[in-house]
Amino acid sequence: MKKQVLLVLLLGHFVFVQSQTKSNLELVDIFNMEFISDPQISPDGSQILYVRNFKDVMTDKNLSNIWIVNSDGSRNRPITTGNQNDIYPRWSHDGQKIVFKSNRQDERMKLFLMWMDTKEIAPLTNTPKAPSQVTWSPDDRYLAFNMFVPKADESIIKMPPKPEGAKWNKPPTYIDKLNYRGDGQGYIKGGTMQLFTLSIDGGTPKQLTSTDFDHGAPVWSKNGKKLYFSANFNADEAFEPMNSEIYELDLASAKVTALTNRYGPDDSPKVSPDGTKIAYTGLDDELQGYQLNELYVLDLAGGTPKLLSGNFDRSVSNAQWANDGKGLYFQYDDKGETKIAHMSMSSQVTDKVKSVGGLSLGRPYNAGAYTVSNTNKIAYTLGTTQHPSDLGVSDKRGSKRLTFVNDDLFSFKSLGNVEELWWKSSYDQKDIQGWVVTPPNFDPSKKYPFILEIHGGPFSSYGSVYSAEIQAYAAAGYVVLYSNPRGSTSYGEEFGNLIHHDYPNHDYEDLMSGVDAVIAKGYVDSEKLFVTGGSGGGVLTAWIVGKTDRFKAAVVAKPVINWTSFVLYADGAAFFSKYWFGKKPWEDPENYFKRSPLSYVANITTPTMLLTGEEDYRTPIAESEQFYTALKLEGVETAMVRIPGASHGIANRPSNLIAKIAGILAWFEKYKD
Repeated sequence: MKKQVLLVLLLGHFVFVQSQTKSNLELVDIFNMEFISDPQISPDGSQILYVRNFKDVMTDKNLSNIWIVNSDGSRNRPITTGNQNDIYPRWSHDGQKIVFKSNRQDERMKLFLMWMDTKEIAPLTNTPKAPSQVTWSPDDRYLAFNMFVPKADESIIKMPPKPEGAKWNKPPTYIDKLNYRGDGQGYIKGGTMQLFTLSIDGGTPKQLTSTDFDHGAPVWSKNGKKLYFSANFNADEAFEPMNSEIYELDLASAKVTALTNRYGPDDSPKVSPDGTKIAYTGLDDELQGYQLNELYVLDLAGGTPKLLSGNFDRSVSNAQWANDGKGLYFQYDDKGETKIAHMSMSSQVTDKVKSVGGLSLGRPYNAGAYTVSNTNKIAYTLGTTQHPSDLGVSDKRGSKRLTFVNDDLFSFKSLGNVEELWWKSSYDQKDIQGWVVTPPNFDPSKKYPFILEIHGGPFSSYGSVYSAEIQAYAAAGYVVLYSNPRGSTSYGEEFGNLIHHDYPNHDYEDLMSGVDAVIAKGYVDSEKLFVTGGSGGGVLTAWIVGKTDRFKAAVVAKPVINWTSFVLYADGAAFFSKYWFGKKPWEDPENYFKRSPLSYVANITTPTMLLTGEEDYRTPIAESEQFYTALKLEGVETAMVRIPGASHGIANRPSNLIAKIAGILAWFEKYKD
């Protein structure tokens, strides 16, 4: 690191001051980046629990501990320590205890109880599987949660007994379900998520349900006699993945009653402070690729659900009741920014907090979290383009940042500047939003190589948040453009559905218009253009090189190349064929093929690298293998990078994220000059 010595004249004396010149980020710095998640404000609003996430360079693991801070920012300190994963802290209603999950004892994740006055910790569960989503009973004596209950899949293949001492292969695996593997899960073992209760004294969890269906997170009624949860109990639920309802479970009789009944998803029930209503999110399913998640309120005494968000053209998530019961707080994405707002019972929306993000360390996706206290004080993840998520708090006096977990690293590392940019699409003059990132020590009089980086989804959004991947490209000397072309969320239902049954057709014009808008600024070398993207961004990267030869090189990450094979290989066959195409591949083969990048492979001359996790079951690596072989047959310069052990979320280990970035930069550097 370069150092500089300054001579300062003070009161007639020379004083030697040593200062440091900042250096650019290096890939290994990813191991030093931290972020906070899951902020949980105490019921009285005086304290905030949060998860502090960090990485271990020696074991290549993502780790986390639980910290606590007063809501005025004082007494910030850890309440758990160690190279483990301590997650999911949840306050009791009286604020005197918390439960959390941890693998501190062994590799299994278990539920623990902590008394906040003494910080004593006691394990509550020792089950083979970990409790998933946990809630306190109103009297703080019990916990309710859902947990996976294994159930062996039956096989019709009966092997004869083998002779004593014989060494045969493992028995064949017999599969007869539509959904037999899942990304990040591998081949799915038999079993379902069931509901349980457990005394805080510990012991054996009491199983409340025993069905062949998954049960969502339970919430308690005000009197503690019932639980509410979401589930898809349809006999053909594998073929109707979006058709869930809200249910009531009477704890005394074990009777389950449906509270909603319509075609479409209803989930995330929340009980009002007085116990007379539940709020939940859902929608009337019209089989569109993008549909707004709406907010409803239902009187538990009976009646018709009331739609609160009908005139609000954004998706609602993470709804939480205000303490007075006269409205709800909720989270939403708006033009690349995650916000927290309040919606009254008369549907009036008031924004409360902005810049709620920073949970996606790799790429600049919108992702954030918050909780609200009984005093309407809000704790949230605060994220900007200059840092991953820190802890923020907001009340009627305003918002305040409480943590600065990366200031140690960024005090001697330079970041690229991020500037918001809007342009008109050449296709239909739609307004498109993006962000331009320039290298550290940027000189606008120079010409820089350029990377177009494209988000996945396709129904998702990038935003004004930090991205280690984008900053790494800037540190390597590239100007980077990331954007939200048509189909992106956070711009309303119409914009999201501009790609309905048409993706990836006209995103091309949106993106190329953005490239031209950056070139027009005068500091991009138009002869050194590069393009990359992952998942849906991989689709669009492959599509782009089939439509133009403007880019010197491309990296297609975890793509879909052939929609027919994708629908039949991916871990959501019923969803993708039903919502993204409206027909099965053999019912509309022409449409499936003309929307596939494979249909343009004969046009490609751009050197193109493929990069995918070997255990990706969302966009299986067979898609990359098809494109690699097709490009080889066409004589196009190509290479394939396979990330061992990685699923669709390639960065499940820190080194995987580094490997992805290093691979992309190596390919671009190969063709830059």
